[in-house]
Amino acid sequence: MVKLFTTPSCTSCRKAKAWLEEYEIPYSEQNMAYEPLSFNDIRSIMRLTENGTEDIISKHSKVYKELDLDLDDLSMGELFELIQNNPTLIRRPIILDDKRLQIGYNEDEIRQFVPREVRAMELERAQQLVALSQV
Repeated sequence: MVKLFTTPSCTSCRKAKAWLEEYEIPYSEQNMAYEPLSFNDIRSIMRLTENGTEDIISKHSKVYKELDLDLDDLSMGELFELIQNNPTLIRRPIILDDKRLQIGYNEDEIRQFVPREVRAMELERAQQLVALSQV
């Protein structure tokens, strides 16, 4: 199942949620403002990142700028504590399942969460439309 981490005022979070609902993809939502990420959540997210903390921390956030951090110097425990105390440091939404991770909303990249059989049917339908248009 897809897990969606959101905050209430996040426009991209609302877009991701609407997209998942449109494609009838089951998901569970966790509002980070009311239920901060657990240590296991952070570990699961970090396991799927390509660039570690660089992928999940919003360097444009007010909190990040105020804290003047060097992310490379943080242990997992320190990162966890930092995120627990400052949930707005995290880029959002975070969308993940057991194998895939997407941070932020990107209409092309979110398609990776569509089940393979649905993607295959859509591709076949698109190919049929192209073939019909060439007749």
